[in-house]
Amino acid sequence: MKVRTLMRHIREGFKNIGRNGWMTIASVGAVTTTLILVGAFLALMLNLNEMADNIEDDVQIDAMIEQTADEEQIQNLGNEIEKINGVQSAVFSSKDDQLNSLIDSMGENGQAWQMFEQDNPLNHVFVVKTADPQDTAPVAKQINELQGIQSVNYGQGVVEKLFEFNSYARTIGLVLILGLVFTAIFLISNTIKITIMARSKEIGIMKLVGATNGFIRWPFFIEGLLLGVLGSIIPVAIILTGYYYLVNNISQHINYSFIEILPFNPFAFQLALIIVAIGALIGVWGSVMSVRKFLKV
Repeated sequence: MKVRTLMRHIREGFKNIGRNGWMTIASVGAVTTTLILVGAFLALMLNLNEMADNIEDDVQIDAMIEQTADEEQIQNLGNEIEKINGVQSAVFSSKDDQLNSLIDSMGENGQAWQMFEQDNPLNHVFVVKTADPQDTAPVAKQINELQGIQSVNYGQGVVEKLFEFNSYARTIGLVLILGLVFTAIFLISNTIKITIMARSKEIGIMKLVGATNGFIRWPFFIEGLLLGVLGSIIPVAIILTGYYYLVNNISQHINYSFIEILPFNPFAFQLALIIVAIGALIGVWGSVMSVRKFLKV
């Protein structure tokens, strides 16, 4: 396509925005309303996904070593564990380290455990992390079968349910976001279709005098793109303002380590770009689908 022709299409696209005042406002309003919902829900789902990842990353396997194992056996056990497929790291924690950790975790009540410092009843432990948290259960099973391992603990039963819940939550979130986007496409498509119907005779005349489908379609393509971008301005402003307030006023009062809100920068600006891109896609797709039936003369 020649540059002069492209510039002509762009000018026509801008003119169409101005010519159809109320319909332009209606189209932009439809995009704006839907993108506010999409943006807010997307921000929520991405943060929930981050929290789910943090929880899954905290999952570990505590492999209890038999009390009778000597240093050489412990070293060999560590080597065998590291060779298991899926193991990312295996860190040795002595029974003294385990006792100190227990005392610290119990606060004032932990002082009662200090009497066991001279005769520590706990086991040495290998703290094992898997490269993929989903591999925790099968890796734990293999570790438990090793000679010299007394038992393994990784929250069996709870961990599997946690992974299952996270998987369902991600799937449902994705389906809902796609549903909102397709709803927006439907709304903008119908709104733009009304504006195009008013110009159906114009399109028919252009077809009869030899104008190609592409020549007719491009101004509507540009118009849809502009409508989508214009409709994303208000949602971006609302999402950025709301998320800035959330990060600076609410996240400070969250006392749980796994509940961590994504930082404003760069997340909010990345989210803004996604919203603008979705808006542009909605506008373009709505215009293209609406103008198709009027190109058949």
